Amino acid sequence: MYERPYELVGTPDSLTARIRARGNDVLRNPMLNRGTAFTRAEREALGLEGLLPSAVSAMDGQVRRTYEQYRSQPDALARHVYLASLRDRNEVLFYRLLAEHLEEMLPIVYTPTIGEVIERFSHDYNRPRGVFLSIDEPDDIERAMRDYGLGPDDCDLIVATDSEGILGIGDQGVGGVQISIGKLTVYTAAGGIHPRRVIPVVLDVGTDNLRLLDDEMYLGNRHPRVRGQRYDDFIDAFVTTTTKLFPNALLHWEDFGASNARRILERYNQTCCTFNDDMEGTAAVVLAAVFAALGSTGARLRDQRVVVYGAGTAGIGIADMLRDAMVADGLSREEATQRFWALGSRGLLTEERATELRDFQVPYARPAGETAGWAGPSGSIGLDEVVTRARPTILIGTSTQPGAFSEPIVRTMAAAAERPVILPLSNPTSLCEALPEDLIAWTDGRALVATGSPFPPVHHDGREHVIAQANNALVFPGLGLGVSVVKARRVSTGMLTAAAAAVARLSDAGTPGSALLPPVDDLRPVSAAVGIAVAEAASAEGLGQVELHDPVQQVHAAMWRPEYPRIEAI
Repeated sequence: MYERPYELVGTPDSLTARIRARGNDVLRNPMLNRGTAFTRAEREALGLEGLLPSAVSAMDGQVRRTYEQYRSQPDALARHVYLASLRDRNEVLFYRLLAEHLEEMLPIVYTPTIGEVIERFSHDYNRPRGVFLSIDEPDDIERAMRDYGLGPDDCDLIVATDSEGILGIGDQGVGGVQISIGKLTVYTAAGGIHPRRVIPVVLDVGTDNLRLLDDEMYLGNRHPRVRGQRYDDFIDAFVTTTTKLFPNALLHWEDFGASNARRILERYNQTCCTFNDDMEGTAAVVLAAVFAALGSTGARLRDQRVVVYGAGTAGIGIADMLRDAMVADGLSREEATQRFWALGSRGLLTEERATELRDFQVPYARPAGETAGWAGPSGSIGLDEVVTRARPTILIGTSTQPGAFSEPIVRTMAAAAERPVILPLSNPTSLCEALPEDLIAWTDGRALVATGSPFPPVHHDGREHVIAQANNALVFPGLGLGVSVVKARRVSTGMLTAAAAAVARLSDAGTPGSALLPPVDDLRPVSAAVGIAVAEAASAEGLGQVELHDPVQQVHAAMWRPEYPRIEAI
């Protein structure tokens, strides 16, 4: 029977490492290795004498040294490579460095730098991380998941991607494993999920990216992307296997294509604990921004009129969550749905175009006859006409159409709304529907703005306006934390709404010029607050399997901290 080189005992905030390994086997294990921080007694006990320089360094000194090395790297990609190398040799130190410089390093370990890392995966491949599952070998799923080395009670979180819709760069085949790794890095850094209680997975179903298929270095399956029943059977086998092997783990879907993301979530979200960040995480952070905006004005959600420009998976996901919150605020489902106007690539969704729409878009199609006379010369109904006619109080952009929120459109909206809520969410900055400085100027400082990309503060009429970033990292790490604390059976709308409300409560939006959302450098306390709210909501709905007797203490005790554990040589 395989004997592990070590085991961690205790609670996440107070761990002891019971180590069987000796000598170089200790130094080669990134969870055990602490390099020059091993004390002389620890070196003697673990057979490390003569294998390290004589000086003993405290972790603070190691952090300063590694930060200097990080800063000396010439560009973002080199910095990512440096951090990956650090994680491969000393995982605790990697997370301590990341925690102390999270706002600076988040764009390096995750978006946007991770996009280039994904594209270069096959050429820069070195040390494997994660589980690679092939659609050509579906019978090997269980063996592969077992080979990762975790038992039924050892896994809190699995992030899986099929790599079809990566970060705006599309189909990236097997390289998408890096998005699963990056997402889990944020779960650990922000939410305190232990890095050895997670599994990154790539579902290699082929690729339609000809550049990859023509690349002799490509490491994934060399055939077009499999679709249809065979794809569905593969996903079903994966879900069945993972829920059997890891019954308490949250299954997080990441960067699936529009044709699969929503239907996969809807297929499994009532039978297992599952979550799609592109849909639900994005929607929850937008709901948080809306809650904060309305809280600053005293308005009710049920009274808002919402235009969603970009009626894809993310845009309709946002609409769905806002609609559910309106229902909770007293509207019927039908009344709430009528508060939305959604536009796709061919303009406003209407019943006359029902045959062109995806199933998830149909509920938002405006009634026949309501929009008579709205269409322009092309026959479609554009954003300018919708804003003029609908007089929205909330305008949301998920279109990737830069400049779509033009000055005439914004001024028309602002003429009918005292404090217009305008959320141009498309990433990266070059695809943003409008620049915050323009939105503030065109509304004479009245707009309440949050963006998908980070922007500097805007100065207008003697006041500084801090621009909130609607970053999913404000929600998903805390969601995973709360789910793991109570071992939730599934993720409900109520849990997601509780997460959004928790984020909104941390906003200072009532102060003029303040951001609608808390800053990214506060992710750790934000995640704790979200975790508490999610755990409480799950318990209230009867979805938790662990009794919640002291939510604050239980959540904080569950958060792993990047500190070297006490060592016990065995």
